[in-house]
Amino acid sequence: MKNIVILGSTGSIGRSALEVIARFPERFRVVGLTAGRNVPLLLEQIRRFTPEVAAVADEVSLRAVQEALGSGKGPELRCGVEGISSAAAAEHAHVVISAIVGAAGLMPTLAAIRAGKTIALANKETLVMAGPIALAEAQRCGALLFPTDSEHSAIFQCLRGYRKEEIKRILLTASGGPFIGKTAKELETVSAEDALRHPNWSMGRKITIDSATLMNKGLEVIEARYLFDLPPAMIEVLIHPQSIIHSMVEFTDNSCIAQLSKPDMKGPIAYALSYPERLDAVLEPLAWETLAGLTFMRPDTAAFPCLALAYDALHAGGTMPAVLNAANEAAVAAFLEGAVGFNKIPAIIRKIMDGHTVQPADDLAVVLDADRRAREEARKLIARG
Repeated sequence: MKNIVILGSTGSIGRSALEVIARFPERFRVVGLTAGRNVPLLLEQIRRFTPEVAAVADEVSLRAVQEALGSGKGPELRCGVEGISSAAAAEHAHVVISAIVGAAGLMPTLAAIRAGKTIALANKETLVMAGPIALAEAQRCGALLFPTDSEHSAIFQCLRGYRKEEIKRILLTASGGPFIGKTAKELETVSAEDALRHPNWSMGRKITIDSATLMNKGLEVIEARYLFDLPPAMIEVLIHPQSIIHSMVEFTDNSCIAQLSKPDMKGPIAYALSYPERLDAVLEPLAWETLAGLTFMRPDTAAFPCLALAYDALHAGGTMPAVLNAANEAAVAAFLEGAVGFNKIPAIIRKIMDGHTVQPADDLAVVLDADRRAREEARKLIARG
């Protein structure tokens, strides 16, 4: 029996993880749940899974949970970054699913790493912002990181049993989002509602916008660099609109291995939880005879410059990936609020990156300061219009 803590249990990854856990009660037990401010859903999850500890983002949400649960038996309740981080390091937890979206997931994930937990890592920002720090802490504390994004899980599965010297390159696939084939001119007038209509995946609002701009794939490139210890030149992106091949590895003999399934996050979540075993019938099987075809194309970085910006940040190194991420989070929030247009997202990010002086990313305080400054500058830029 593995004891599980889920960071971000009310988000799309967290909900999928609970579906997997509920199907295998003899293998998994929920001992901790954390959420932001979605109190109604968190309460449902607490009543169903009876965790030992639950944490929320702030005191307002904490009071709402306390009032709803009353004085009867229930989980120990905590709040804030410290409360969520302490839940991530819970003594009885074996596996921590890191599914908080954005930079907010960094500190709780580091807490789990420092507690020596096994991490099912769906929060890519941990490695984007502080890859060297997180990996050094994992080695020091004996923590294990299992990739839980569909693309990184696919690469992990394809590489099983192979040596690093046999790898020629890895190919991260991207659906292309709802605007595949559109020009930069056509993207000038798209709305947030348009961008949130992802053709294949059901995700949170921020990640869905990142998918539409290709920033999500850019962040995955940076994450892959740290997960698999590969240089940027060996990490490429292909647009694959059907989202059946989740990623692939090309080896030095020019043969390829790919991981395929229907687009459903329960697959990579289950593999991270059960590794090295596979759970039965987690995914709906592919009906091969119904597949009309699998197509691929190179990304258009003229229309979708966020991917190129991510490569630029990776090449610059140090604190630049953290700045890229912070500026993107601010720009995406402004787009969702209607304050800026779609094409303004990469323009804001580029401006903030151009003004940043790179520092080594081996000190967490330096990384967090770069993140804070980038957000402040992005908000000022957005306010000026």
